[in-house]
Amino acid sequence: MRKRWMTGILVMFFLCAPVRADAEISVDARAAILIERESGRVLYEKNADTRYPMASTTKIMTALIAVEHCRMDEIVTAGPNASGVPGTSIYLGKGEQLTMYQMLQGLMLRSGNDAAVAIAEHIAGDVKSFAALMNARASMLGADAYFVTPNGLDEGGHSASARAMALITRAAMENETFRELVGTQEAVIPWVDNEYSRVLRNKNRLLREYEGATGVKTGFTSAAGRCLVFSAERDGMELIGVVLNCPDWFGEAERLLDWGFANFSMVTAAEAGEKVAEANILNGEYQAISLCAEKTVRYPVCAEDEWSVQTEAEERLEAPVTEGQAAGHTALIVDGEEIAGTDLIARRSVRRMGLFSRFIRWLRTLPFFGKN
Repeated sequence: MRKRWMTGILVMFFLCAPVRADAEISVDARAAILIERESGRVLYEKNADTRYPMASTTKIMTALIAVEHCRMDEIVTAGPNASGVPGTSIYLGKGEQLTMYQMLQGLMLRSGNDAAVAIAEHIAGDVKSFAALMNARASMLGADAYFVTPNGLDEGGHSASARAMALITRAAMENETFRELVGTQEAVIPWVDNEYSRVLRNKNRLLREYEGATGVKTGFTSAAGRCLVFSAERDGMELIGVVLNCPDWFGEAERLLDWGFANFSMVTAAEAGEKVAEANILNGEYQAISLCAEKTVRYPVCAEDEWSVQTEAEERLEAPVTEGQAAGHTALIVDGEEIAGTDLIARRSVRRMGLFSRFIRWLRTLPFFGKN
């Protein structure tokens, strides 16, 4: 069947792209990265592929494995290895039991190192086996990281690149339970045999101070310095950033986010289910059918990008046609390259007409048909 090309108006940077607030930005961190979550486009990076200790931002991976492997109402028992772990803690007693969700609140809000060990032992039996799960998951994500502990306490070789932490966080933020956890400012969990409860306040102050903040995790050790993985959403665009060994961790995070939101915005080539083209149907019960985008195509662009929407669609289809049948493609072209695209699919099925029905349809096209 013949195809036709439809190219959207080329959107020049001086017409529709965001106004550049700052061409360049410098971040005072040993390593840093800023990405757009949906597409994964890297907006800024500095030493992003060198591994460094990442302290308690490690717990992003611990939580990701927990939400992927466990029910949130599972009971987790703190063993002797969990009780008394140094550093930040939710002060688990030996044999204390909490639900997995409560343990994760202790892990991600209070940054409980003891909760990390309890979760690791619950899932894998011991910390070493859990670290193997963490490394396997990192490998699946293409993240250059090596995990030794579930909590990020300094251990030989325990490290990750800024890019790795961004990739891990991007995957984690697709999970609604994880998003809920890291976006929670305050939670209360019980003490065992105590009339009082533990009040957990999220250490990520961006949740309280930065407009649109959605997460995710702080970290600090003497070897790693101040580390922060952060995210925020404005105008339909969510950014994820990482700063490792960064003295002014929250200040630099805010600067990076401000820069990203000022210099980039999302453009949409197609919305899922949206009619993009129409094809004529040969020998079908209907004479034409809508071709719709199978999925949404969006991408962040900046003032320097030149972009267009390019569509290739079938002009005619022979019946029968099946709902969901691919009959074209639409793509977002940035600086001459296809960045993202989706198939165009038939909105509905079309049955093939029999010979007699096609003859009647032909008769109805004649000038005298139906006249008195």
